[in-house]
Amino acid sequence: MDTSSVGVAARNFLTRPHLLYIDGTFVAAASGRTFGTVDPSTGEHISAIAHAGADDVAAAVTAARAALGGPWGRLSAADRGRLIARLADLIDSNGEELAELEALDAGKPITMTRALDVPAAAAQFRYFSGWPTRIEGETIPVAVPNTLCYTRKEPIGVCAQIIPWNFSLLMTAWKVGAALAAGCTVVLKPAEQTPLTALRFAELVDEAGLPAGTVNVLTGDAETGAALVDHPGVDKIVFTGSTSVGREIGAKAGAQLKRVTLELGGKSPNIILPDADLDAAIAGSYQGIFFNTGQACNAASRLFVHESVFDEVIEGLSAPAKSARVGPALDPATECGPVVSAEQYRRVRGYIEDGVAAGATLRSGDLPTSAPDGGFFIRPTLFTDVTPDMRICREEIFGPVLVASPFDSIDDAVRLANDTEYGLAAGVWTQNLADAHTLAARLDAGSVYLNTWAPGDPAAPFGGVKASGVGREMGRAGLDAYLEPKTVWATLA
Repeated sequence: MDTSSVGVAARNFLTRPHLLYIDGTFVAAASGRTFGTVDPSTGEHISAIAHAGADDVAAAVTAARAALGGPWGRLSAADRGRLIARLADLIDSNGEELAELEALDAGKPITMTRALDVPAAAAQFRYFSGWPTRIEGETIPVAVPNTLCYTRKEPIGVCAQIIPWNFSLLMTAWKVGAALAAGCTVVLKPAEQTPLTALRFAELVDEAGLPAGTVNVLTGDAETGAALVDHPGVDKIVFTGSTSVGREIGAKAGAQLKRVTLELGGKSPNIILPDADLDAAIAGSYQGIFFNTGQACNAASRLFVHESVFDEVIEGLSAPAKSARVGPALDPATECGPVVSAEQYRRVRGYIEDGVAAGATLRSGDLPTSAPDGGFFIRPTLFTDVTPDMRICREEIFGPVLVASPFDSIDDAVRLANDTEYGLAAGVWTQNLADAHTLAARLDAGSVYLNTWAPGDPAAPFGGVKASGVGREMGRAGLDAYLEPKTVWATLA
C-alpha cells in the first residue's frame, strides 16, 4: 500500500516485520504462518502479520508463568508502578504514530484517535501506576483467642487478554494496566482486524524495560484465541467482544474453574424526556450512536423520545446525519469513517436491508451497495416507525444505525428501555433531578448517563449486566478483578 499518508515513524513501523512478542523477544510464528491486515478506508492490504498457533500460545504462557514467579514477581510495588508509568510516558511520546496506526488499521477518524484513543490509553497506565503501592490487606479481629488473622491481596496469575477491533489501543491499556498493577503477567491477543497498535505497544513494552515474559503479544485469529482460552496454564481470561463468543468463553472458563471478566455486547437505550434541553439531547444522542461509526459496545442505538417532542428530535438528528462528512480515516475533515471490514460492511448492510423490508422508515442514510467499491463506508442511518420485535430493535448491529420510537410516560419509557437481553449502558436527558435519579435506579444497565453520553475516566468502573457481561474493568473494581485475597491465620500462644 501507499504509506505516504502517514508520518515517518508510522511508515518505518509498517516496513518492519510484524512478529509475535514472546518472552521479551520478537519471533516469527512457529508454523511460519502469516495473515494480512486491511485498510478499511481503501480495502487495500497493509501488512503481513505473524499468525500464532498452539505452540506459540504454549511458549507465551510458559514465559508469563516464569516471569510471574521470577523477575516480575520479585519487583517491589514501587518499581512495578514506575514501569507502568513508563508505559504511559512512551505512549504519550509516540502518540502521533500510534494515532496514525490506529486510524489506518481500524478506519477510525484521525481526529478521534489523536484526541481520544491515544491520550486515554496513556491515562489508563498513568492511573494504574499509582495502585501497586496502595494494595492492602486487612487485619481481622476474629473471635478465636490468641490469634492473628489477616488477608493478603495476591495476583491471580497469568492472564489471557483478548481485545476487540473497535478500540484496540485503548482496550489494551484498560486490560494490561490493571493486570500489571495487580502483579499479574499477561498474554495479550489483539483482534485479527486491528493488530498494528498492539504490536507497536509490544515494542514500547520492550523499550520500557519490563522483565521478559511479563507482557507477551500474540497476533492471530479465533483459532489463536481459542488455544489461549483452553491453555491450562492460564489463570484468568479477560475478553471484550460479542456476546455469542463471550458465552463460549464463559462456558469454557466455568468448566475449567478459571476466573473470567467479560465485557460484551449492548443495545443501549437513550431516553429524552419532554423537559430536556433538546439542543444538548440531540447533539449528545447523535454522538452517542454515530461516534466511531456506531462501532461501540455502549452505543446509544435505541432512542426513546417523548411523543410531544419526537418530531423535533428526529428532524434535529436527521439533518446532521444527512450532511455528515463520510470519508477516509486519515483525512482530518472526516467525521464518520468506514466500518472495520468487508465482513462488518455486509453485516450492517444486512440489518439496514432487513429494517426496510420489515416496514421501518429510513429517515437518513441509504441501503449500501452489495459490494463496496474501495472502502467500507456506510452513511449514518436513522429508522423510525419501528416495533420492538424488529431485528434492528433487538439485535446489536455494531454500525451507524439508530432506531427511534416515541413514548408517552416514564413507565412506558422504562418498559421499552429494559425490554432487551442486554444491559451495558443507558441514558436519560431531563432537567428534572427527581426523574433523572429515579430512572437511573430503574434502568437495567451497568452505566447510566444523565444529560451526557459515555464520559469516561480510568477511576470509574465499566461493565454490564444481563447478556452484556460479567465483572468490571477500570477503577478499584477493575484492579480487584486481578487480585485473589488470601486469609492467613496465626496462633500467637
